[in-house]
Amino acid sequence: MNSRQRRGVILIALSVLCALAAVAGVISVIGDVNSKVGPEVSAYRLKSDVAPYTALTPQQFEEVDIPERWLSDSAVRDVAQVNGKIAVTRLKKGSLLQEDMIVKRPALNAGEQEIAIMVDAATGVAGKVSPGDLVNIFATFSGKRDSDPDESRIIVSGARVIDVGELTPIGAGRSERRDAAREAVPITFALTTADAQRVAYAESFAENVRLALLAKGTAAALRPGDSTYTLDEDKNR
Repeated sequence: MNSRQRRGVILIALSVLCALAAVAGVISVIGDVNSKVGPEVSAYRLKSDVAPYTALTPQQFEEVDIPERWLSDSAVRDVAQVNGKIAVTRLKKGSLLQEDMIVKRPALNAGEQEIAIMVDAATGVAGKVSPGDLVNIFATFSGKRDSDPDESRIIVSGARVIDVGELTPIGAGRSERRDAAREAVPITFALTTADAQRVAYAESFAENVRLALLAKGTAAALRPGDSTYTLDEDKNR
């Protein structure tokens, strides 16, 4: 073997050693990253926005692989958990599904339906109403003409509360008092169709909607004349 051949063999050997060193370096880096990131697990991400109290299905989510150490303990690992559940608040596209984002769909009796309204925190027995409570729903209306008295009405008596949401900022309302509150609580009721229509009408057209919490065991039925009130009734007594 002449000197040129020996130099060629040496260069080839050096190239092989460099290649092996590079491979070892890459393997080391990958191993270091894996040790820091850890194993990956499945999580579920929203494909689009979801409105509050909307029923959820597995088709609304896509599976993604996330390092386990990056997921919170409340992350949902099985998308089947959303069956029979509703969104607690508005869910944004791309959000990872968490257990505290969903609740069981409230059970309804025959002939009942769910309806949720925003009730001013300052006037709606804030912090005292819980699922299962019974409340009277009051609505105040201005007189249609200047000569007509303002009126307060119990539009639904003994309404059953099935869910109470989180305190939420609200936009402009129909009165200065509602604007001043600026925060409201979404409260869901189980009502008949007629009562649900009354509540929907009141939320849209009443000056204010308030709740009156009934004591446990209190009869919800009203006596004749108790469902409406005007200030003139006291003046004329």
